This record gives sequence, structure tokens and C-alpha cells, in this order.
Amino acid sequence: MKRKLIAAIGVAGMMVSIAACGGSDSGDGKDKAEGGDKSLTVWVMDGSAPKEWIDGVNKEFEAAHPGVKVNVEVQQWTDIQTKVTTALSEDTPPDVLELGNTQTTGYAVTGGLADLTGDKEKLGYANWSKGMLPSAELDGKLYAAPWWAASRVVIYDKAAYKKAGVTPPKTRDEWIDGLKKLKAADAKSQPIYLPGQSWYVLAGFLWDEGGELAVKDGDKWKGGLATPQAAAAMNFYKELQSFSTAPKDKDEATPQQSVDVVPKGGVASWIGLGWEAGGAIAAIEKAGKKADFGYFPIPGKTADKPGSVFFGGSNLAVAERSKNQELAKEWLAFVTNKKQLQSYGTANKGGIIPVDTSAQVTPEAGSFAEAMVKVAEVGRITPITGGWANVETEPNPIKGYMTKVLKGEDPQKAGEEADKVIAERINQQ
Repeated sequence: MKRKLIAAIGVAGMMVSIAACGGSDSGDGKDKAEGGDKSLTVWVMDGSAPKEWIDGVNKEFEAAHPGVKVNVEVQQWTDIQTKVTTALSEDTPPDVLELGNTQTTGYAVTGGLADLTGDKEKLGYANWSKGMLPSAELDGKLYAAPWWAASRVVIYDKAAYKKAGVTPPKTRDEWIDGLKKLKAADAKSQPIYLPGQSWYVLAGFLWDEGGELAVKDGDKWKGGLATPQAAAAMNFYKELQSFSTAPKDKDEATPQQSVDVVPKGGVASWIGLGWEAGGAIAAIEKAGKKADFGYFPIPGKTADKPGSVFFGGSNLAVAERSKNQELAKEWLAFVTNKKQLQSYGTANKGGIIPVDTSAQVTPEAGSFAEAMVKVAEVGRITPITGGWANVETEPNPIKGYMTKVLKGEDPQKAGEEADKVIAERINQQ
């Protein structure tokens, strides 16, 4: 989850380091002011909260709660799941934690997170994005407040599209036609850069076909890749990938498409997140060149709706063993209210979508954010179960399935092999 969470945050260069937000990185949660005053320890992930925003939020919260000090501790993504698991089992955990949207239920299953079901109203539950909400709930109870989400869009070189006479497509058929024109206009350039293992992209195609990565079967889960829907999704992915020279056995981070591939030129379009677009722009400009990107939603099967997308994002949860649980809930409600989420979206320069649908900031015309907001209603997340994180562990069976099909193996056979691994892993809590 770490890469997609980092990726979802926003355009590179727009984020301000928050290493000096306050507090240490010790995570012991033992800060207590003299004379009975209280402190809250909040863990946020590196890159998630611009310094000016988090400082302003905490200043306002502390002013409304005399004697309270909020200590923000910045955590790194490396081995974060082990660190969080350990912290939640101790007597002095951080009071509030940022958790990946595919990780939250796993921690809820273990009893590490406080039940927030009774706090729905003050947390603004009614206004939350329906696409992100399932990541915060388990067995009818609420264990976190969805914070932000982000999704991929198609990033294209305006000059290349203009030369080929291509305009942003609205359907899959138009997309393929445009790629053919791009190839005809410049045989040396890749119409689209698409690595063989970009499984978040495949997930959207699968959902568009009516399929699922995994489904509940009685009290167990089973994989969903040995299905006609998965085969149709993978066949479309294979058609797209035929316009790319990207490796069939690597994902979008190997090499990193935004800084290691696109800036070298010869790429007319690619699928990425806001921070990747920003990273590419920065790298191109550093090389003394000019980047002129346009953005459009991943096309759907028909023009009336864009293609489904995976929503990467984060939730905020309260530790069950927090010594200041009620105060932590107050901070959580404060930081996720409409006013704060609107300022959060502004501070992130449109690189994220606040989960409160009433807090959306109108994006700049032609921006990455504008294209991303258009797919807010078709955003989805991975299966809601504590065992899903096991599926994503390398070697990821979905990635293996994709490579096999791209190299000629029958989708049904490859799907059956992958589903065995998915079932084995996902049913391990």
C-alpha cells in the first residue's frame, strides 16, 4: 500500500516537508504536560499533511482546548505496518493514526482501533464519499474516518496529441483509435507507456466488466480472476499494452515511470497519479525542457461514464488503548470537518479528493485535479477484509497473472493459478 498512498498525495514539488511539524518520531505516546494538562500524539505519514496546514489546524484546536498540546509525529512508509501493529499492542500507543485505506480493517480485526460508531454524526459520516466509506467499516461498525483519496488519470503530451490529430477520448474504442493515430504519426514514440503489472489499472477494467478481484464465498473468500469478466478486462489491458514497449514483468515503479521513463521523451501518454505528473514536470524542467501535459479520465466502455478507478487514500483512526480517547475523537472530528478539509484540499493544490463530498474545492480548468474529480463517483477500493493486505504481498499473484497473460498464457488457466494464491492469502487474518 505504501507506494499508492505516497502516490495519491499530490503533485511533487507542491508538498512541503512536515518533518518539523512538532514532536519526535519516537511514537511512545507518553507526552504529558505538567499540572494535569493533556497532550495528544498523532501519527501522520510522510507527505500527507503540508506543514502550514497541520500547524494551523493544531493551533486552532489547542486554542479551543486550553491545556492541550497536539504532537504530530511523522512516520515513514518503510515497514510501517510492523510499527503500527506493535504500537497498537502497547499501553501507550499514539492517540490518532493515519492508516492506508486497505490496511484499516486489518487493524480493526485485531481490536487495535477504537469503535467510532457512536461518533458518526459529529464526524460528518453522512457526507463521506461512498467509494471510500467501506474501508473504514467492519461488520457494521465504524473504526476510522476516511480522510483523503486520489486516483489515476491519463496524462498526455499535448504536442504529440496535436501532431497526430487526437483529442481526449470518451470511450475505450476512441482511446484505441487515438493510440493507432499516435503510432502512425510517430513510429519512434510510445503512444502509451503501460508496464505489464500496473494492477491498479487492471482493477478498474475488471470493475467495468462487472468483475471483482475477490468475492465472499460463504464465510471464506475466493479469487475473481478465473472469470470471463477478468479475461475481458485483461484482454483490453493487453490491447493497450501492445502500444507500449514497457516491460511485461514490471510495475509502474520499476522503473519509476514518472521520473525514470517519461522525462527521457518518446512517451505520448501514460496513466498516473498527481504526484507522478508533478514529478515528471519537475524532472523535465530540470533538464531544461518544457512539459506541457493534458489530463483526461480513463475512458469507460461508453461515453456516459468514465472508467472505474482504484481509490488510493488514507483514513484516520483512534487507538483503542489511547489514554485520551475522547479527546482524540474530538481532534478527529475537528480535523475532518468541512472547513478543515476544504483548507486541506487547497493546501494540497488539488492533488487529493477530501472524503467529505461537501468539502470539494473547484479545481482549475485543465488541471490534473479536474480530471481526477470527474471520476470521484466511480472510484472503488480493494476487497474489505483484514486478509487483503496478504494478497498485495510480493510476489503479488495479480501481477503474476497479468504477466502470464501478456506473454501468451490462457487467461482462464492463469486466473485459476492466481486465484489459488489469492484464496490462500486472503483467508489468513
